[in-house]
Amino acid sequence: MPSASPKKSKKSAKSAAPAATTFRSQALAEALEHQDMAAVALALRNGNTVVPLLKPGPRDNPLDGGEVWTYRSPETGEVALLLFSDAANKPANLPPAVGLQSPVWLRAFLGANAELITTVFFDIAGPHPMQATPAEILRVLDVEA
Repeated sequence: MPSASPKKSKKSAKSAAPAATTFRSQALAEALEHQDMAAVALALRNGNTVVPLLKPGPRDNPLDGGEVWTYRSPETGEVALLLFSDAANKPANLPPAVGLQSPVWLRAFLGANAELITTVFFDIAGPHPMQATPAEILRVLDVEA
């Protein structure tokens, strides 16, 4: 009697695995591609944003999103928040962990750190980078949709 092939059992084990979380915002990616600030604003108000994490939150506490990584210029001391439309756009020289954060989180984070953060970069290494001030981002997040 022939035995089941190992490939077959591996395939069925893979298909039974839960789908991985997608760290991407299609709406933000398209808005950045067109360099359309109004579309960026809409994407930020209605979708999630990928942020680099210095330290991810514990897996057993979904309310702890981890410690967000920000860039401090060694020359000026200015601090930038880097946001990404897709985890694949994050440069490899940044910390490896990423988080997927909501518009509510972004509003709270920028509100709490607006005096410290001087600029917000979107997809800084491409393919379609943009930047804005924290005040501009806060303004678009506060607009009623």
